[in-house]
Amino acid sequence: MTGTNGTTNGTSKAPYPYDTDAEPNNPTVIPRDTLGTFHFTFLIRHPRSSVPSYYRCSVPPLDKITGFYDFMPNESGYHELRCLFDYLRSIRLVGPSIAGHSANEEKSAINGVHASNGATQEVEVCVIDADDLLDNPAGIVKAFCKSTGIEFTLDMLDWSTETDQKQAEEAFSKWKKKVKSVEDEDSEWVEKYGEKGAKVIRETVNANIEDYEYLKQFAIQV
Repeated sequence: MTGTNGTTNGTSKAPYPYDTDAEPNNPTVIPRDTLGTFHFTFLIRHPRSSVPSYYRCSVPPLDKITGFYDFMPNESGYHELRCLFDYLRSIRLVGPSIAGHSANEEKSAINGVHASNGATQEVEVCVIDADDLLDNPAGIVKAFCKSTGIEFTLDMLDWSTETDQKQAEEAFSKWKKKVKSVEDEDSEWVEKYGEKGAKVIRETVNANIEDYEYLKQFAIQV
């Protein structure tokens, strides 16, 4: 018999699937010791680009390919990513150093997060903004490799054949951010997805900008 307090047959047990004690402030279902076996890096993209892209995958004809038949704004994930990011910093699984930042920039970005150092070797805060990666692939990939201890080679930026290279360039060119006004974006979204779709996209974008901008301040600069 399981009670609401998490006991089974009178024996204290943590929630399924792990028979481990709850960890204060851990926003995941993964124990801290397990989190400590990973080298974390973060890839972010502006909600004005990512949200309409996600919405497009949840409506015809792409919904039959993706299997996403309902757009769920709460699955955008920016707030959850920020919670995980701050938790990892607070327990020093990443940071305090920030990849691609000077000492003064690092200090201003700390924003009062208090850490208790349990790591034996520091892992830099490594955040990549997708737009920065598209604007400067070589610089960002090189900085990423430096932060993560991976040897950088030029073939990381090269596809195996001329045809593959051209296809990749054409595909990624669609991701490049075009400077548009809010009015232009709304008009484009109405044309593509109707008034209802455009409204939910704008509301979802606005709901996630604060968390995106918070993470953006940590992004690699080259």
